[in-house]
Amino acid sequence: MSYCSSSARRRFVQHAAGASAAAAGLLPLGARSSSPSTAARPPEWVYVLNSRDASVSLIDKAARTESRRITVGKEPHHLYPTPDGRSLIVGNAMSDDLVFFDPVTANIQRRIPSIDDPYQLGFSPDTRWFVTAALRLDRVDIYRYERGELKLEKRLSIPKAPSHIWFSADSSMVFATLQDSNEIVAISLQKLEPVWKLRTGKQPAGIVITPDDRHLLVGVMGENFVDVIDWRAQKSIRRIVTGRGAHNLRGLGDQRHVFVTNRVDNSVSCIDMRTFQVVSSFPVPGGPDCMEITSDRKTMWITNRFARQVSLVDLADGRIIHTIGVGRSPHGIFFTDRAPLI
Repeated sequence: MSYCSSSARRRFVQHAAGASAAAAGLLPLGARSSSPSTAARPPEWVYVLNSRDASVSLIDKAARTESRRITVGKEPHHLYPTPDGRSLIVGNAMSDDLVFFDPVTANIQRRIPSIDDPYQLGFSPDTRWFVTAALRLDRVDIYRYERGELKLEKRLSIPKAPSHIWFSADSSMVFATLQDSNEIVAISLQKLEPVWKLRTGKQPAGIVITPDDRHLLVGVMGENFVDVIDWRAQKSIRRIVTGRGAHNLRGLGDQRHVFVTNRVDNSVSCIDMRTFQVVSSFPVPGGPDCMEITSDRKTMWITNRFARQVSLVDLADGRIIHTIGVGRSPHGIFFTDRAPLI
């Protein structure tokens, strides 16, 4: 049973009151499994981007300890696997380049220069398009992806501060949140141009689409809610109050529940995407930001942006079971054996 349940929601007050006490009882850093079979296997790497240290922390997932750090470039913020799963792309926003890792060995495969400000990045579901949001340049760049290579197709001026992106299920549209103009923009991947903008709350950030492809869910970082938008009708239909600093979103992988990090309130909320109701919340100190979820949907890994650490949460009861020290301002996080994004 996951923490996305009404009974779990009732326990949130108890968890919030005991957050400090619970933190004192965390598993010790450096604890390792004594299982011979675990020790014999090569490690599965967890990648954490330390945006202020220009590095990637490599965490041994089973041992739950940082193994080493690799310098990549200035301000790595987000990362995304290639469609064939053979590479993991890290975008260095201030170095203007992409670094490709072998996700299994953690070896750097190649570097692509002259990719301007790849703050956020992702592939369309049909794998034809690779899109980057250049936050500091007020631009969205669209690349054609063919046989593993990127070819710049269009640069679009999109003021102001395009942040997070998500694609429609049929790959006809890409949506971007505009943090400094308090809007979202819809870009046609057929016309390669913006087709509409819509006002939302202050500083929209994370964005996903519900499994039925009907509604955009937007974390409104400057306020305390997730905006529910009927993107075909181009209108907001509901605001789901979650907590101050509603920031990033990540599905549980069950096609029904999605989590949102409330970065100012130091909590994570779970939303039922059928009812648009908050069904549970749990405390995560240190400015929770990006999330990753294990394939069995039992454990969430969360980067704590202001605490130089990653927290592991047991999704059965919303309890922090471990923390791992990393670099400054940890942001994006990824591992291969993960639950579906929605």
